[in-house]
Amino acid sequence: MGKVILNGSVYFEADSETFEDFLKAFYKQENLKYPKFFKMDTLSKLAFLGSEMLLKNNARAPEANQHSALLFSNRSSSLETDRKHQKSIAEGAKRFPSPALFVYTLPNIGMGEVAIRHKMQTENAFFVFPEFNAVFLHEYSTAILKNKKCKEVLCSWVEVDKDKRHGFFYLVAGDGDMLHSTNIINELYTQRT
Repeated sequence: MGKVILNGSVYFEADSETFEDFLKAFYKQENLKYPKFFKMDTLSKLAFLGSEMLLKNNARAPEANQHSALLFSNRSSSLETDRKHQKSIAEGAKRFPSPALFVYTLPNIGMGEVAIRHKMQTENAFFVFPEFNAVFLHEYSTAILKNKKCKEVLCSWVEVDKDKRHGFFYLVAGDGDMLHSTNIINELYTQRT
């Protein structure tokens, strides 16, 4: 059973056979029109859909998304897709790996798809940590907001590796309804399950 929780409430759930099927069902339910979605690897699909939920429902003017920075993180980088790419290289006579797989052997490709879709031209970075790191997300996003590098920061922990498949996304701005602190970030992250 997969779920999308938005602002503390279940927004979508489906009993899909695979996580990939769940992502496709959610994409279809949202009636999104982005054909490149079906070419993306699972990590990029998760990053794209999670970002889409926050950016399309952004209460600020749609052009605010263009001034939003992206700060993504996870534990495994793009390791799942890297394994598939390595397997395609190792397969005997088929020693010509698929370019479609190769392009997704970087974790920042999903961020790139988000930036393209929303015409973002600000800061973006993808970091790899051994575990969820609310302190880093808080400090980095606060610093780029204070330095006026952007108007908002879309922060994310987007993990896809073996049985670990989940995303956590939040949007932070210089002003808002909720305090932006490490404790609040950790609390929200813990509630996602």
